[in-house]
Amino acid sequence: MRAIMVQTFGGPEVLKVCERPVPAPGKGEARVRIEAIGVNFIDVYHRTGVYPGKLPFVPGMEAAGVVDEVGDSVTDVRIGDRVAYAMQQCSYAECAVVPAWKLVPLPPALSFDQGAAAMLQGMTAHYLACSTFALGRGHLAVVHAAAGGVGLLLTQVAKMRGAKVIGLVSTQAKAELARQAGADEVVVTADDDWLPRVRDITRGALADVVYDSVGKDTVENSIQCLKPRGMLVLYGQSSGLVPPFDLKLLAAGSLFVTRPGLHHYSANREELLQRSGEVFAWIERGELELRIEHRWRMEEASEAHRALEGRKTTGKQLLIP
Repeated sequence: MRAIMVQTFGGPEVLKVCERPVPAPGKGEARVRIEAIGVNFIDVYHRTGVYPGKLPFVPGMEAAGVVDEVGDSVTDVRIGDRVAYAMQQCSYAECAVVPAWKLVPLPPALSFDQGAAAMLQGMTAHYLACSTFALGRGHLAVVHAAAGGVGLLLTQVAKMRGAKVIGLVSTQAKAELARQAGADEVVVTADDDWLPRVRDITRGALADVVYDSVGKDTVENSIQCLKPRGMLVLYGQSSGLVPPFDLKLLAAGSLFVTRPGLHHYSANREELLQRSGEVFAWIERGELELRIEHRWRMEEASEAHRALEGRKTTGKQLLIP
C-alpha cells in the first residue's frame, strides 16, 4: 500500500510517499481501507517534532473509510462498516489499523469526505464549547482563527448554544467567512490592535472565555481579554509554544487557564460515541456546516502542510489516497 512516511523531523518536504506492507489487525483492532484523510495542525506538530515521537512514522490522526478486516475479540465493528476515527496516528495511508473502540459509525447520509472533515475538528469544537467551558446564553466568547477549520465550527456551536462570539481573523476575506459562520463581531488582526477593539466592542466588559489556538503570539493579550473569573482555553500553538509566564498574571481577575486535548475528552467509547454522534447529527440536520476547502492528492501532502502553516486555509483540508 502507499503511505506517507516521515523519516526525520523537519519541514513539509520530509513528507514522502512510499510503499509499505498492508498491516494486519491484532486483537481488538480493525483495518480500515481509507477513503479520505483529515489534515490537522497536530500533524504539523508531529512532523516537526514539537510533539516528539519515534522515527520513522506515518503521520495523520483522522480518516474515514470502510472496515475490511477485524482482529480477534472485536465486537464494536464488522467488515463492511463505514467508519470514521480521530486521535489515532498513521492515517496518511491507503489502509490503517485502528483500535476498534475508536471507530465510530458514519451515518449513511454523510460522505467519507464529511466523516474525515468532522471527526477531529468537529469533536474539538464540541468539547471546547460544551465541556471545557460550557457556553450558554449570555456568555461572550473570543475565538482566535475564527475562519480556520476548528474556528468556523466552534463559532457555529457557540451560536447554537446561545453565546455571543467575537471572531479574530487575519484578513478581510476570512472576516466574511467568520460572519457567515455566525460571529457577532469580527476583528481583522492584521488591521487592528485587537485587544483595544475587543474592549471597545464589549464596552470594557471583556470576555467570559477566550479560545486560543495561536499560542505564543497571542497568549498575553488573550489573558488581558478576560473578565474576572474568565477562562483562557489554550488548545493549540500555531505561532509557537507558549513560554513560561508568571501565574500572578491570573490574579488580576482570579482567572483560569487550561490546555485541553481531544484525547482527554474522548477517552472511552461511550464519550466518543456521544460526542461524535452529536456532531454528525448536527451536520445531518443542517445545523453545522462543514467547509471542505481543498482535496489534495496524497502526493501533495507537503503542499497541504505549507498551506496550513502559512495561514492560507479557510476550512478543512483533506488528503485523498
